[in-house]
Amino acid sequence: MAKYLISFPSAAMILSDEEFRGAERGSHAVIEEAKKAGVYVFGGGINESVSPVLVAADGAVTEGGYPWAPPLNGGFTVLELPAREAIAWAARLAKACRCAQELRVFYFDPQC
Repeated sequence: MAKYLISFPSAAMILSDEEFRGAERGSHAVIEEAKKAGVYVFGGGINESVSPVLVAADGAVTEGGYPWAPPLNGGFTVLELPAREAIAWAARLAKACRCAQELRVFYFDPQC
C-alpha cells in the first residue's frame, strides 16, 4: 500500500460562511470514516497566519519561503491505502470540501 496526499489550496475554498461550516462538518465526517477504516495517517492545514522561514544548510534563517515558488497553503490529508481506493477517498473529500482535491503519491524512501 502507498501513502497518498490529498490536498487543496486555500484559493479553491470560495464559500460563504454557511457553506464553509458545512464543508468543515462534511470533511470531518469523511476523516472520521477514514480513521475507522484504518487508512488515516494524518492531516490538517497550513497555518497561514504564520509566515514561513527559509533555513539554509548553515542554519541561517530568512523570512519567507522560496521567493520563486507559489505559496504553500490550504488543507491536506494523508491516507495509506491501495491505489484503487485513493481516487474514491479523494472524491469523497472533494464532495465534502466543495472543491476539487489534488491527489499525489508519496515516494517511499526506506532510509527515512
